Amino acid sequence: MIQIIAGKKGSGKTKRLIDMTNQTAQESAGDVIFLDDDNRYMFDIDHKVRFINAGEYHVHTAEMFQGFLSGMLSQNFDISWIFIDAFLKLCKTDLQSASWLFDAMEELCAKHNVNFVLSVSADPADLPDFVTKYII
Repeated sequence: MIQIIAGKKGSGKTKRLIDMTNQTAQESAGDVIFLDDDNRYMFDIDHKVRFINAGEYHVHTAEMFQGFLSGMLSQNFDISWIFIDAFLKLCKTDLQSASWLFDAMEELCAKHNVNFVLSVSADPADLPDFVTKYII
């Protein structure tokens, strides 16, 4: 399952994502991952969650981001949730041309029984049609 928290800058997306991450960490039997582009929220995340500063791994394209996600899942079969803050900054792509990336993430969901929750800094009304089904 893919879920998107969308909103303009300053609308509380990250706070909501952190709250969801911490709640999931308390309830989930599987491993929970929080991806961000820096260490800013490291101490806001529950200690049970694996916090990853993806900025340290030199991900420069959407294809590299897909490989990064696939690599995490290939190394740890117990991952059940991946929370991604600042999704567009991390995958470095325009959402209008990213339908292939969402297809790949859907495939990862099905194959590895993993859920993705993304924060997207954009007005929900401006998002492309293929992502509107993911908005929560």
